Amino acid sequence: MFTLLSSITAAVSGLLVGYELGLISGALLQLRTLLALTCHEQEMVVSSLLIGALLASLTGGVLIDRYGRRAAIILSSCLLGLGSLILILSLSYEVLIVGRIAIGVSISLSSIATCVYIAEIAPQHRRGLLVSLNELMIVIGILFAYISNYAFANVSHGWKYMFGLVIPFGVLQAIAMYFLPPSPRFLVMKGHEEAASKVLRKLRAISDTTEELTGIKSSLKDEYQYSFWDLFRSKDNMRTRIMIGLTLVFFVQVTGQPNILFYASTVLKSVGFQSNEAASLASTGVGVVKVISTIPATLLVDHVGSKTFLCIGTSVMAASLVTMGIVNLNIPMNFTNICRSQSPINQSLDKSVFYGPGNLSANDDTLRELFKGITAHSQNPLMPTRNDMDKRGVTILPNARLSPAEYLIVTDPADVPAFLKWLSLASLLVYVAAFSIGLGPMPWLLLSEIFPGGIRGRAMALTSSMNWGINLLISLTFLTVTDLIGLPWVCFIYTIMSLASLVFVVVFIPETKGCSLEQISVELAKADVNARLKLEH
Repeated sequence: MFTLLSSITAAVSGLLVGYELGLISGALLQLRTLLALTCHEQEMVVSSLLIGALLASLTGGVLIDRYGRRAAIILSSCLLGLGSLILILSLSYEVLIVGRIAIGVSISLSSIATCVYIAEIAPQHRRGLLVSLNELMIVIGILFAYISNYAFANVSHGWKYMFGLVIPFGVLQAIAMYFLPPSPRFLVMKGHEEAASKVLRKLRAISDTTEELTGIKSSLKDEYQYSFWDLFRSKDNMRTRIMIGLTLVFFVQVTGQPNILFYASTVLKSVGFQSNEAASLASTGVGVVKVISTIPATLLVDHVGSKTFLCIGTSVMAASLVTMGIVNLNIPMNFTNICRSQSPINQSLDKSVFYGPGNLSANDDTLRELFKGITAHSQNPLMPTRNDMDKRGVTILPNARLSPAEYLIVTDPADVPAFLKWLSLASLLVYVAAFSIGLGPMPWLLLSEIFPGGIRGRAMALTSSMNWGINLLISLTFLTVTDLIGLPWVCFIYTIMSLASLVFVVVFIPETKGCSLEQISVELAKADVNARLKLEH
């Protein structure tokens, strides 16, 4: 019970990480209007968090191995509170970037430290369940973020409430972690064997922990010989292990899930969920599906095995992405209306569907007067009327931020067939569910298992750097690429990547269920060239 409570307390980091990752999906809908953000600036607001995460992942491993997993989690919680305070105390594009970078440093550090901490305090027969608990908390955090996005979609300064809600949770976790024990493996690494034995007795609720302590000591004795550069050498199969880790996190990113997370509301607006509230509510459905799907993966991983879940997840992802691409090919839309920034006037005109002042809400009196003035001079060739609808069902509007010769393309929700809109959402939800049982939790479980304890922090930091780096690259270019080639073709590219990840999992990933961390390390080290990834139980 003490081990479970310690794991849950550490996994609150996952809750905070998930909240911060999902939050920007809804906050961006408000911030892009308040700050009149361009397409590139929107990408920078999203990606600045990833810049901070990448910076932290480059140094986080050394910090975790030197000062401990628990200390890193406490530090990350404090940083999260600081970054959130920066965000809510000032509103400018530059301050937004700085605050998001600070939060990125926090979530990167906690992501590495939490997985390692839980893996090292968990008994081997419950390790899969407890490490996957962190992923479950991440998706619950994402769900909370989407609910927050919906709740504050129409609230004045709603984005401040979204960013501020996380602060008390960060403070409470930092306090709670202070009272939890350090990882016994970390204590042995630092030569505190008596303290490690005491912690083990408390965690296992047994009086004799000699056998487990001996296993940890003998394992670490062999592992002290590793330097960082040994990760890239053939010694003890380390090169193969790090290539497995790096390739896994590569596929986590290039199969598209992080962009669905960051831009969920944006994408859903583009396929017919026109208002901020409708798009935020639909993306809340994405969060619910992530939670529901992650629960069976978490509970069954120790019995079914991570490799099986990875195979099932990547297969279903490929099928749902093909469906999503085909459906979106038949939806009359242009992503430009989501990507391009709009002034408050254009934003409100977009809400009115631009067919007449009668469609404007009561609180748009000024806009209604403006609209009457505009329609009185509808002979102006730049101003659209009902007849300006082109054959694809879009209205061409002049954008306040563009020159008079440039236009904004706005999808008319009435011209998106309801069944296509809902089929698009359904295929998106299946895709999210498939990711949540496979590439969501399983790579991080595998990464916490396949590296020796003495170098585990640095190995996790390296793979985490790869993870955040690719995430940064993809998120920085998602709106731009989608604008260039269209959402359907983005889906087809993600389909190809999902199939490639399935092949990689089948050929290269070892099955680790039922093995202790020490057994996994020994088996991987002595595996011969032809069967180095086959773990025999």
